[in-house]
Amino acid sequence: MNATGLDDGGFKLQVPCGLTQGSSITIIGIPNGLLGNFRIDLTGEPLPGEPDPPIILHYNVRLHGDKITEDPVIVQNTWTVAHDWGEEERCPSPDPGKVKKVDELDQCNKIVGKDDLAASRRFNGSRKFSIVPEGSKTRTYFPFKQGHLSVATFRVGTEGIQMTVDGKHITSFAFRETLEPWLVSEVRILGDIKLVSVVASGLPTSEDLEHIIDLEALISPPLHSRRSLDLFIGVFSTANNFKRRMAVRRTWMQFPAVRSGAVAVRFFVGLHKNKMVNEELWNEAQTYRDIQLMPFVDYYSLITWKTVAICIFGTEVVSAKFVMKTDDDAFVRVDEVLASLNRINVTHGLLYGLINSDSKPHRNPESKWYISNEEWAGEKYPPWAHGPGYVVSRDIAKAVYKRHKKGDLKMFKLEDVAMGIWIDNMKKGGLEVRYEKDERIFNEGCKDGYVIAHYQGPREMLCLWQKLQETKRARCCGER
Repeated sequence: MNATGLDDGGFKLQVPCGLTQGSSITIIGIPNGLLGNFRIDLTGEPLPGEPDPPIILHYNVRLHGDKITEDPVIVQNTWTVAHDWGEEERCPSPDPGKVKKVDELDQCNKIVGKDDLAASRRFNGSRKFSIVPEGSKTRTYFPFKQGHLSVATFRVGTEGIQMTVDGKHITSFAFRETLEPWLVSEVRILGDIKLVSVVASGLPTSEDLEHIIDLEALISPPLHSRRSLDLFIGVFSTANNFKRRMAVRRTWMQFPAVRSGAVAVRFFVGLHKNKMVNEELWNEAQTYRDIQLMPFVDYYSLITWKTVAICIFGTEVVSAKFVMKTDDDAFVRVDEVLASLNRINVTHGLLYGLINSDSKPHRNPESKWYISNEEWAGEKYPPWAHGPGYVVSRDIAKAVYKRHKKGDLKMFKLEDVAMGIWIDNMKKGGLEVRYEKDERIFNEGCKDGYVIAHYQGPREMLCLWQKLQETKRARCCGER
C-alpha cells in the first residue's frame, strides 16, 4: 500500500467474509511519532441501533508504558456496546505464574520483558554474548521498537488468535463468547505507525461454480420422507466455512452409502451479520441442497440449538435408525461408522463415540469452556461423547425432540456434554443406556486406523480421501 502515515480515521481493511481457522492478517510497519503507540482492532459489524461495532480483538502496543507500568507493554482486550471493555490481558504479564495456554501456546511469551541477551540466547542458541560489558545497562526484550521495521502477523487458530512478530510467537488471545473470528469484518489500525503494507491471506471464499466440472456428483441426493435411513449425519458449520464444506462434499460425502441415499448428510449453518455472506450461503444451499439454515446468527454459545435441530431433522424430516453429529473439520469414515453400528447391534438407548466418563466442569472464568455453579452444580459431568463425532439411536434423538417441544429440555452451552446430560436424565427415567466407546475416534488430529479424524483442513481432507481410495486403508497424511 506504500502508506506514509495514518489520518485521524486510521487505516481500514475490509474483510468481507470474516476470518476462519488458518486465516492471517500481516501488518508491516515502523512505529514512529512522539510516543510510538499504536493499536490494531479486529472489528465486527455493528448491530442495528448500535453506533459502534464490537471489537473482537483490541491489540494495543504502548511503547512507553501506561498508568500501570513505565515499561513497554502489549494490551489485549475486547469491547462491545453491551459489556464495554472486557478483562485486559497484558504482556509482559503482571502475574507470570498464572500461565494460560491458547492452542498450546502461552498467552504471553516468557521472553517479553526479559533481558534481550537471554532472548538472544534462546532464539539464536548463541553464548558469545553471555557476558554483559561492565557499565552497560541490560535492556528488556520487546518485539516492537520505535523507528524499526516490524512484521506482525495475526493468525487464527482453533481456540484463539496467535500473534507473531518478526517470526517469534509473542501473544495468544482466546476467543471470547459471542466474539468469534467469523464475525470480523474489518481491520482498523490507528496511532503512531508508518504502514508499509497490510496483507490478508487464507480468507474464506465461496466456490466458483464455473470451475466445478463434477457439479452433479456433489449435489446431495434427494431425501425421501417415507424412506427409512440407516444414518442421518448433521454437520456443524458456519456461514463462511465454504472451503470446509466443499472439502466434505468432495471426500467422505462420496461414500457409496451417502450417494445411494442410505445415509443423508446435512450442514447446519447459522446466519452471518454480513448480508453478502448470507447471499452466498443461500446460493450455496440452492446449488448443493445439503444446507439446513438456522434462524439465528452463529455464536458459540448457541451451538446446542443445532444439536436439537439435528435430532429433529433425523427423526421428523427423515426417519433414521441412528442420528450422528460431527463438525466440518472432521473426516468421517461413513463405511466404518455403519460397520461399527452393525457390530454393536443395539438399536435402543445407544450413545456411540469417544466416551468421556470422568470429566469435570471448567471453573476458571477465563476458559472458553467455563461453567458456573449456576449452570452446573455437580463436581462431575455424566458420561458424554466428544463432539467431533458421536451417534445416538433413534429413540434418544426422538426423546430430545419431544422434551424440547414440551419445554423440558435443559439447554447447556457445551453441546456434546449437553447430550450426555440429556441421556443421563433419560436413564434416570428408566431408559436402559448403552455407552459404546470407540478409541478410533480421534478428538485432536489423526492416527492411522481412524474412524473419525478431527481438525482436518480442506487439503488434509482431500489427502485422507485419496489415501483411502489408493490404499483401502485409513492412513493419515504427512506419514509414509
